[in-house]
Amino acid sequence: MSAALVWAAPLHAEPVDDAEAFAVASRGADVVILGEVHDNPAHHVFQAAAIAALAPTALVFEMLTPEEAALVTPDLAADAGALRAALDWDASGWPDFAMYYPLLAFGEDLPLYGAEVPREDARAAFGAGAAAAFGSDAARFGLDRPLDPEDQATREAEQQEAHCGALPGDILPGFVEAQRLRDAMLAEAALAALEAHGAPVVVITGNGHARRDQGVPALLAIAAEGVSVTTLGQFEAAPDGPVPFDFWTVAEPIDRPDPCAAFR
Repeated sequence: MSAALVWAAPLHAEPVDDAEAFAVASRGADVVILGEVHDNPAHHVFQAAAIAALAPTALVFEMLTPEEAALVTPDLAADAGALRAALDWDASGWPDFAMYYPLLAFGEDLPLYGAEVPREDARAAFGAGAAAAFGSDAARFGLDRPLDPEDQATREAEQQEAHCGALPGDILPGFVEAQRLRDAMLAEAALAALEAHGAPVVVITGNGHARRDQGVPALLAIAAEGVSVTTLGQFEAAPDGPVPFDFWTVAEPIDRPDPCAAFR
């Protein structure tokens, strides 16, 4: 069996309040990953401003499958109602389309790439592992190698916390494998966009996938060592302690139902 994957310690992140200042600091990066809390509108406003300032060559979305992204023509991107219908957004499970449309509307001028993992593939990763679900190119992203035991335990604990402590311990490895698959799909799409269009490519995704210590940047470092990456984490309160991003910003939290209520 191949040696376990061990990630480098996360970098010290710098706070940033202005999207243009972030874009200036990110110049020279091949891939810029913009994290988010999915349902916070302010995070999407910051992302849109950062995209405008960065002038990327292409955008990669966690929220679109490759097939959905291929549907987005410039004319469709210009029509919010038609785009919403074409993507069947209301059945997608993602938050309000109005928050994402200013990002998707960049498809009028830019190619869009999708990296969403279909549910059946996520289930396959859950049961058989990320490598089996990803397919023949799994080794390119290190999916054929186990995680370091300490890292594995940390990720399982994070999955348990994200699910309000309600999960049986024996299924936590499956959640970790599904997350690894999602990271690899995003990394693969980012590299495809970079090869086709050049730098910089911007990736729109949740904070978990934007993390340097275990998310998409870590897999890009395996698959394409020479590709430079800048990451942004977006929070609803100032983080306490080390932050595994290059930059971070904070927006006001939104009112939302108790996410743990469903587990009680």
